[in-house]
Amino acid sequence: MPKQLEFLRSKLNKVFVESPDQLVDWLSEIFESPIIIEDLNHHLVSYSKHMGNIDEARIATIMNRKVPDKVINGLWKNGVMSKLIDNDEPVIVSQIEEIGLGHRVAISIWDRNEILGFIWVHTGDKNLSDEELLLLKEVAKQVKRNLLKHSKRNIKSRKHYNDFFWQLLTGDIGDPNEIVRQAKQYNIQLDGMLAIVVIRFSDDITEQIEKHAYYLAETQLQVRVISHLFDGNEFIMLVRHYKKEDSAGLLNDFISQFIRKISKQLQLNSVNGASGLIYKTTRNIKDSYKQALKVLDSKEKFAAELKDTFLYEELGVYQFIDELYELWKWKQPNKYVEKLRIYDEKNQTYLLYTLNMYLQCDCNVYQTALELTVHPNTMNYRLKRIREVSGLDLKNPNQKVTIYLVFKMEKMLEG
Repeated sequence: MPKQLEFLRSKLNKVFVESPDQLVDWLSEIFESPIIIEDLNHHLVSYSKHMGNIDEARIATIMNRKVPDKVINGLWKNGVMSKLIDNDEPVIVSQIEEIGLGHRVAISIWDRNEILGFIWVHTGDKNLSDEELLLLKEVAKQVKRNLLKHSKRNIKSRKHYNDFFWQLLTGDIGDPNEIVRQAKQYNIQLDGMLAIVVIRFSDDITEQIEKHAYYLAETQLQVRVISHLFDGNEFIMLVRHYKKEDSAGLLNDFISQFIRKISKQLQLNSVNGASGLIYKTTRNIKDSYKQALKVLDSKEKFAAELKDTFLYEELGVYQFIDELYELWKWKQPNKYVEKLRIYDEKNQTYLLYTLNMYLQCDCNVYQTALELTVHPNTMNYRLKRIREVSGLDLKNPNQKVTIYLVFKMEKMLEG
């Protein structure tokens, strides 16, 4: 085996450059098993000639030039994909009948903490020896170099690439021609509709979180992630899509699915996400980034109200909440609120809390009663007392909006 390993090292580069198909046929002879190499998105790179019986999953992958979603989902459910993403060791995969998958040994191909693709050895009834598993690790390392050569991910310098991305995020690079030149250098396509998505983790960022985040960024279907990096506990992505219809819906689905998947895969307790507005020009990337951060900060301050809000355009009045707070904090207390506060303190009642909940429920008596676990008649009585005590006209939209904002300001003041 040591001689075979040296032979592999000396020949692998040349073979793959000449023909990826020749490579897998050659590896197939070494392992005496059919081989498939696929990229990060599970698209077929190359596959060897068949040997004996082949299973349904292999046939479907070759026919579609991509691993079927049913197979990928089955691999996730059976814990295979998590193992492949968490380390660079060979993973022995037992037969999974429901997705038509026979026995396999798989290994992921890495460049630093990012996956480039996967190698699948269709072992059937054969078990690979320890020496063969060691050889497979060596194959993955060698194939990495060749995948980088034949991939758009062949970036000359990761540091320079990140520097360019940061310049876009901060607006430090303003010349459109220079942006185009550098984007071309790093194989970044900046056409289409662009937005910044930020995923914020409450957990410390581990290598495992990085690996899963990179994988999900590259394999989501709703939008195309064209650049990404970690900044502290935030994963920042520049995303693009060409579909004008329901573009906000696509972003919303992308973020919610990203959060759901990475939380489930890694058992994370608190992951949040947000997007800025969608723009057609690169000069607005910095604005989208600021807006995404604004959403995340607002979600931390108003967790209940903004629980299901991911997009800046859906923030509503919260877009201006900080500016409103700066104006409000120097003003006299609201007379309606103060009358209710004094009455509650004197009579041990909850009229102020009831009013807050009523406004939160869009002035729906029955929904508010449900939230407060009281009878609708009780709710109507409380609203009557609120009007009598404070003098507030609950049919006046200007007064209601003002009180609604006062409640928000007071929440910010409480911290």
